[in-house]
Amino acid sequence: MCKIKYATGDLFSAPNQESLAHCVSEDLRMGKGIAVLFKKNFGRVDALKEQNKLTGECAVLTHDRRFIYFLITKKKASQKPTYISLRQSLEAMKSHCLENNVKRISLPRIGCGLDELEWSKVSHCETFDHSSSSRPHPILKEIKYCV
Repeated sequence: MCKIKYATGDLFSAPNQESLAHCVSEDLRMGKGIAVLFKKNFGRVDALKEQNKLTGECAVLTHDRRFIYFLITKKKASQKPTYISLRQSLEAMKSHCLENNVKRISLPRIGCGLDELEWSKVSHCETFDHSSSSRPHPILKEIKYCV
């Protein structure tokens, strides 16, 4: 199982060895909340759209030797995600992490801002629990939630 660390601060000042992640809709509007900052800092929305990802999947950009994960948790920006769609998109991110030897991810309290999911339920998601993996070592060394 990976270590979960809570930190207060600017998510975008995380070291380059830490990948970043947040939730978005299939339409990739990113017009509110922290998504606006991801769009401003990393841009390349056209590159994200070209990936044609659907709800429950994960679009990925590479920036400064790290991955930026866009967890697709709903069809339209005006909708709300479900715990199922969040878990599916986290599983998609987990697969990418395994394939690319990602050890650290920093993310906000995903799904709990404008999307209104309950942190007490989201934080108990076992997506990064090593027990279901055939690998001998934990997938991630650390997930940092910025609060």
